[in-house]
Amino acid sequence: MKFSKNDLIKYRLDRAFETFEEAKILAEKEHWNAVANRLYYSCFYATNSLFIKKNIITKTHTGTKNQFHLHFIKTKRIDENLGFLYSKLFDLRQSGDYEDFIFHDQESIQPLFPKVENFLITLKNLIETDES
Repeated sequence: MKFSKNDLIKYRLDRAFETFEEAKILAEKEHWNAVANRLYYSCFYATNSLFIKKNIITKTHTGTKNQFHLHFIKTKRIDENLGFLYSKLFDLRQSGDYEDFIFHDQESIQPLFPKVENFLITLKNLIETDES
């Protein structure tokens, strides 16, 4: 089965929103490290969807973060606060997944939900309105 570029863009964007829903479910159970992971990945998938649209290739999470800042934050195509959010989520996910004795809590993670939702909607709108 062969998929088009638009199929892949839609798939990744759908995964972004599905992963955001997973974060909500995990938050109900107060699994805050897992919530941080899912919030990060929801933004990561949305960013990758945008990159597919724009023909930007990355091979690592750090590369994705760097290219996002280079192509969209520094050029002011996307508000710098979303760049700060992406970097913060990257760090939270790294620490929660790989460091010992890191316990994210509701106070630090719950306020990120509306910001992540804004991130997803902003990238979705950019993908849908961009002509390239």
